Amino acid sequence: MYTKHTWQSDKHYNFNYVKYLPKDYDPQKKYPLVFFLHGAGERGDDLDVAMRHGYMKHAREQGKEYPFLFIAPQCPLDKYWGCYTESLIAFLEEMIAELPVDENRVYLTGLSMGGTGAWMLAMACPEKFAALAPVCGTGICWYAGKLKDIPIYVYHGDCDATVPISESINMISRVNANGGNAKIKICYGVKHNSWEAAYGDDELWKWMLEQRRVEKQ
Repeated sequence: MYTKHTWQSDKHYNFNYVKYLPKDYDPQKKYPLVFFLHGAGERGDDLDVAMRHGYMKHAREQGKEYPFLFIAPQCPLDKYWGCYTESLIAFLEEMIAELPVDENRVYLTGLSMGGTGAWMLAMACPEKFAALAPVCGTGICWYAGKLKDIPIYVYHGDCDATVPISESINMISRVNANGGNAKIKICYGVKHNSWEAAYGDDELWKWMLEQRRVEKQ
């Protein structure tokens, strides 16, 4: 079941967002949460546009069901996720407080501009996420050591001319050089649409749900 909402905040940007609840949702239980950032083509104020790709596409069009909570804010037209880092953190914190979320199982993913946003948001607050799954995004590789404690699974097409696969490879290399645990699925023959492979089957979300945040002593 998915519903459309607007987040109200006096201090931060008020995102429109989509919320997905699993079948047989029980507010007395704790659930993993997948936090999703869409791409540049889904910006604006129409949440149906924001759901054109990713897990919500399959939930809407095919009735696909998932065993996790799903939250997807929408970025305004002509902006990008990096404009709203503080707002995204505050929004995520409120979603975690309002919903029955297992705080050791919060996962961050996004595609294209949202893949870039996922790298950036994870670097801003790595302690919040149990796993990170950027899809065909870019990152700041000289700062990638900040992500050494987060399991990372990247998807990228080897024929991507919009965001070259070297962007993902550079990030993974730097994370691992700092003692991290990052891997990539290269989608051979695929251009800038590796999100179809990433979200089109169950491999990625099952991998995410296997990860748990390790709290430092």
